[in-house]
Amino acid sequence: MESQLLNNVLAIVAMFLLVAVTGGVGYLTLSDWRDRRRQEKENLELRRSSPKRK
Repeated sequence: MESQLLNNVLAIVAMFLLVAVTGGVGYLTLSDWRDRRRQEKENLELRRSSPKRK
């Protein structure tokens, strides 16, 4: 009986950790994508606003 309870607790902890790690990876991926997009927009605006050199 104790062994089954321990297995259930470990399974629940493992599922929680799996969800937490997956959510963390998703968050980091999304924030990296947003940062790259923002940086590309800023670079494009800088290129448009800077005077052309000969």
